[in-house]
Amino acid sequence: MCSLSDIFGQDDAVRTLTDAYASDRLPHGLIFAGPVGIGKFTTAQALAALFLCEKPKASAPCEKCDGCRAFATGNHPDFHVIVKEMVRLYDKTGKSKAITMSIDVIRHELVQKAGRKPVMGTGKVFVIEQADYMQTAAQNAMLKVLEEPPGRTLIILLTDQPGGLIPTIRSRAQVIRFIPLPTDLVRTQLLKRGIDKDTAASAASLSEGSLGVALKWIEDGVIAASSELIDQLDTLLSGKPTAKIQDWFKKSAEAYGERQLRRDELSSKDQGTRDGISVYLRIASEHFRRQLTQTDNPDRLERIATAIDALNQTTNNLEANVSIPLSFQQLCVALERALAD
Repeated sequence: MCSLSDIFGQDDAVRTLTDAYASDRLPHGLIFAGPVGIGKFTTAQALAALFLCEKPKASAPCEKCDGCRAFATGNHPDFHVIVKEMVRLYDKTGKSKAITMSIDVIRHELVQKAGRKPVMGTGKVFVIEQADYMQTAAQNAMLKVLEEPPGRTLIILLTDQPGGLIPTIRSRAQVIRFIPLPTDLVRTQLLKRGIDKDTAASAASLSEGSLGVALKWIEDGVIAASSELIDQLDTLLSGKPTAKIQDWFKKSAEAYGERQLRRDELSSKDQGTRDGISVYLRIASEHFRRQLTQTDNPDRLERIATAIDALNQTTNNLEANVSIPLSFQQLCVALERALAD
């Protein structure tokens, strides 16, 4: 069973939570805000285990009571994790892509369950993943229970986009900030999980301080593919055009989308492909940003900055639902123009 003392790389967040619990001033509403994959959910689990323990020792669960044993098996009846995919439980067509979290999910999984007595008597904990994906109506539906939860209830919202929560949600919960992990720490954790040295080093470098992202990108083949992308970007940066980059983006993004579809058969292949493009655009942008620190040549700096702008514009186009082929075409033309000698 994970406890708060096991959380690594988030000392400030853990200290804030530990102090609040020890002084019996833990808010009933918390927003864990920070990038994806840096420990927000693990910390929420650790805090929930402590909160639901019948005989906690200082700031750690006892690991011996009925509540701890139930939690350790993953079957604690008063620990509720809410995800946007739950919309499928209330979709009569059975075809929902679960793009957002609907009001039905919040009403049934949070509001109604919060109003019931805890099964094991200690309290109830609700963790809402990707809370910024809640529709506005869903966020409004939870306001009352967030402000005045019945009984001993803890509600934790996880998000990498706190601005996606409406102001009335943010005003009723305490924000706990989570920060990216040091690259060396991510690499060390990957090695501990049996990842080979080269892959661990590449994943740690590319994932921007996110262990979760690093692990997912390894599983999805992103890390293996990224070396090909960087080679092509460096070819462009040297002033040599490459006809392969457009086909590479198309092939790699579609492969990423296929992996997401295999992971969730009801997900959208188109959305998965768009997510794949966004992943590789992010990697390309970070590669170019690193190049900015390695030159003082004004012309080269301007060319790299223009390329970064082109990548950002493509991201904006995808978010505005511009067609994928057109986005590819515009990006590749812009890159070749920006980086050609």
